Amino acid sequence: MLLITVNDIVRDMDDMTRGHKPRTPGAHRSRRWFMNRAMLTGGVSAVAVMGGYAASSAGAETTSSTDATASASPSGAPTGAPPGGGGQTVAYDDFVGVTTDGTVVDDLYAIHSTHVSTVPVVRAAKAFVDALTDDQKSATLFDVDSDQWLDWTNVDSNNRDGVALRDLTEKQYALGMRLLKASLSARGLKQSNQIRKINQFLGEYTGDTSKALNEDAYWFTIMGTPSVTEAWGFQFEGHHLVINYFVLGDQVVMTPTFMGSEPTKITYDGVDYHLFKEETAAGLRLLRSLNDTQLAAALSTAAKTGEDLIAGAGKDNGVIPYAGLKGSALTGRRQEQLLLDLVEVYVGNMDEGHAQVKMREVEKHLDDTYFYWMGEYEDDSAFYYRVHSPVILIEYDAEHALAYHGDKDTSSASATASASASASASAGPGPGGGSQGDPTPTTQHIHTIVRTPNGNDYGVDLLKLHRDTDH
Repeated sequence: MLLITVNDIVRDMDDMTRGHKPRTPGAHRSRRWFMNRAMLTGGVSAVAVMGGYAASSAGAETTSSTDATASASPSGAPTGAPPGGGGQTVAYDDFVGVTTDGTVVDDLYAIHSTHVSTVPVVRAAKAFVDALTDDQKSATLFDVDSDQWLDWTNVDSNNRDGVALRDLTEKQYALGMRLLKASLSARGLKQSNQIRKINQFLGEYTGDTSKALNEDAYWFTIMGTPSVTEAWGFQFEGHHLVINYFVLGDQVVMTPTFMGSEPTKITYDGVDYHLFKEETAAGLRLLRSLNDTQLAAALSTAAKTGEDLIAGAGKDNGVIPYAGLKGSALTGRRQEQLLLDLVEVYVGNMDEGHAQVKMREVEKHLDDTYFYWMGEYEDDSAFYYRVHSPVILIEYDAEHALAYHGDKDTSSASATASASASASASAGPGPGGGSQGDPTPTTQHIHTIVRTPNGNDYGVDLLKLHRDTDH
């Protein structure tokens, strides 16, 4: 039964834009939140008010799954999650985090010195904030425990809070890029920039770069006040790229981090791109090292679909049981190292010092780390895998094609003649190809997510400890 109408949602969203944005915990509800509630109660018809590629795809950029081992709900998505790649479904005060059974494992995280300085990222954040105008600050600055943390989406939507790269001055833009550079490793920064560049290609390919499909349709928000002692953080959000970066003293939590791309392998403006090559290869190396008994434990009996990611946007309180091969069943140091190497590909997107801190945390729980695989495992296969432990959750998913099809004539799709001349595909859609509406997965559309289970996404558990102990 439709509980609220699309007109109700549009009216609520319009009302919000006329007033001052609430800053208190639990009070903030964005335009996307109302959209997600409409989708929950009214189905995909509510997507009609979104516009752009997300609307034309009718909510197809989803994070659902058909794998019954990962969820008790029929769709495979954690109970209560929106049926698309939408944003928050819970307020910050109601955040629990991803768990295996609804119960948070205690005493996994602690306030301690990592001996890795956060001064560079604090300085970069301060400089960026100081360069903003008063109006930009009003749109960009939130409390450290704001609902804004949970209010993110990977879909191509313009309904986002904060300040967009495209609306910054040249100086502000440079300072924003300096903040990303201070926060990420060289590899993480390169991948982030490539995702943005492919988003620009996708806009030219589909004929519209004016909205969310361009390299500068990415938004900054700042939670708290950048400080070397107090808790704060920032969010960088747009299509196929969302980075949540929490800082407390010299501790950093960079989750949830969503990275994806469509296409993943392309030649654009004379440059060859091949995104997620390392993530693909590292997963295959570990799987191919397994013996028959280990393979039987790691491989899913469920068929790979075109959308199996289950811990994406809106899944902050998701219940995801362990599945697959347990780390304690690995034989020898080589297999253990291959598992660690796989995790490092993802963790290594954050700045090197804090990535090493996180890897030591992961290694402590290696025996309780599960490796799970769905699909074939040839070099060109479109597959899904998950790495899951008490302190990290990683998903890699080859999704079905939505906007990109390798056999399409780019000259008719580009916004300008010059763009059409430079936007050329170097590879087709991959095994099974797929087309819009076709559920066949393709290596040309990949989603990944990294989370910190048991309550420490967005650094929530650290912030609670900080306040409870009066640090």
